[in-house]
Amino acid sequence: MKSESVPSEWSALLALQRATHATLQVLAAQLVDMDLTASEINALANLADGRGRTVSELGAAVGTRPTTLTSVLDRLERRGHITRGTRPGDRRAVLIELTASGQLTATTIRQTIADLERRALDGLSADAIAGLRAGLEALTEAPS
Repeated sequence: MKSESVPSEWSALLALQRATHATLQVLAAQLVDMDLTASEINALANLADGRGRTVSELGAAVGTRPTTLTSVLDRLERRGHITRGTRPGDRRAVLIELTASGQLTATTIRQTIADLERRALDGLSADAIAGLRAGLEALTEAPS
C-alpha cells in the first residue's frame, strides 16, 4: 500500500529541487576554500565570461530580483571580486564587473561546474541532454 503523504507520480519540480541540493553540496565541498555562499558562487559563475552586466541583467541570469542580489554584490565587492560602476551612456544603470581576483575565482568556479556537469551527464545521449535543457528552460520561463 502506498503512503498518502508520498506522491505516486514523478515530479519534475521535486526532482529539480533534489538535484539542486545535491549539486550545491558537491560544489560547496569542492569550493570550500573559497568561503563563498551558493548565491555568491552563482553570481560569480554568471560573470565568468568577463562581460559586465547591470544589476537587472545579473539578477535575471542568476534567477533573483535585483534587490535580493544587492547583499550578495555587497559581499563580493568587499572581498574585492567585483566593482560597481556606471554604464557608458547611462549613468543610472549600475554595471557589475569582475576584478582580476574575481575573474580568477569565477574561472575556477566555472571549471568546477563544468567538471561536475560533465561527470553527471556523461552517460546521457545528446537528445537526452537537449530534452533536459528544454525542460529546464520551460520551468525557468513558466508563467507565474
